[in-house]
Amino acid sequence: MDGSGRKAYRRAFLRFLAGSPLLARAWAQDPLKLTSAKDALSLMDFEAAARRELPPAHWGYMASGVDDDAMVKINREGFTHFQLRPRKLVDVSKIDLKTEIFGEVWETPIFLCPVGGQRMFHPEGEVAVARAAKAKKTVQILSSATSIGVEEVGKALGTAPWYQLYMPVTWEGTEKLVRRVEAAGCPVLVWTIDLLGGRNLETAERFRRMDTRNCLACHSSARGGRQTSELPMFQGIEGGFNPPAATWEYVDRLRKLTKMKLMLKGLETREDARLAREHGVEGIIVSNHGGRAMETGRSTIEELGEVVDAAGAGIPVFVDGGFRRGTDVFKALALGARAVGIGRPYVWALSAFGQEGVERVLDILHAELTLIMRQCGTPVIQQITRTSVAARAS
Repeated sequence: MDGSGRKAYRRAFLRFLAGSPLLARAWAQDPLKLTSAKDALSLMDFEAAARRELPPAHWGYMASGVDDDAMVKINREGFTHFQLRPRKLVDVSKIDLKTEIFGEVWETPIFLCPVGGQRMFHPEGEVAVARAAKAKKTVQILSSATSIGVEEVGKALGTAPWYQLYMPVTWEGTEKLVRRVEAAGCPVLVWTIDLLGGRNLETAERFRRMDTRNCLACHSSARGGRQTSELPMFQGIEGGFNPPAATWEYVDRLRKLTKMKLMLKGLETREDARLAREHGVEGIIVSNHGGRAMETGRSTIEELGEVVDAAGAGIPVFVDGGFRRGTDVFKALALGARAVGIGRPYVWALSAFGQEGVERVLDILHAELTLIMRQCGTPVIQQITRTSVAARAS
């Protein structure tokens, strides 16, 4: 491309950015101009702070959705479709956030979602997140695309993390990876199945083209291509991951392969929830990959209820996608979620402030959830039920 061509491309790209609803917030005025994580008042305060710190490709990879980025916005808008039904004159002098998952008591119904390649956001990457999770007694799910091996992350966390599986395309590779994860002591295997058909990361690709570095070692190109040779968890495993031929038979094979608890991440319908139950899956995460899988037009909070009902009482259902406030978490718990995951907010905070930022995100969210539980007259998690919310009339 000659000089005039580059200038024309840059002008066109800047016009695109000017009209992008996805990025308007991040480039809006930042009245706080955070210099310390402790100064943040809400999770959204970290978005602009991260934008200032990150180069184009890394920001674009984390901030964008797929196609027209509509699902990122839809996940957030979904929460407005549910209203709170607060009960009054209830003793809320003591609030308890504890919940039980797989026989273990969690201090909070909030967990850290798997986000791959966190060293692109901070030099300490997943280790900084693990230290924050340990400090705040929060479950961390480690991505298969982690920039640091599961063993080292486990040392920082003080226990083996839950492990999110991107399945290698060969079964031999799958067995090798699962055996390594099992040997590391991971108690739960979370197979992500929402990217088996590929995805179109168009906005991320536009940002990648603005960057002067080779970014494919860190993250995908627009059409889903990826270099896996440098990923710590895929060393010695050929052929990449996310086999498009995978079926429910693969669930059966995974179930026989490992003694770890098996969860499926990326289910969005009652039909698949029933199949998950029939195939012996022990947990479900309702997820659209933070709006980064496909544009279905339905937020995860709107999908949650039907999945919970179809899964039945014996299978815990988790959810992620667009959670930014304690009220968001409360609504998900009311609709039947056993726990709620956050992704982008802690990555924003990690980018700007490292471990301290991740801890501050968890502190804010815990404080907001505690406050809304008081206001709604539900001092313990178990008292948050579907009577605590109402669907907004359309």
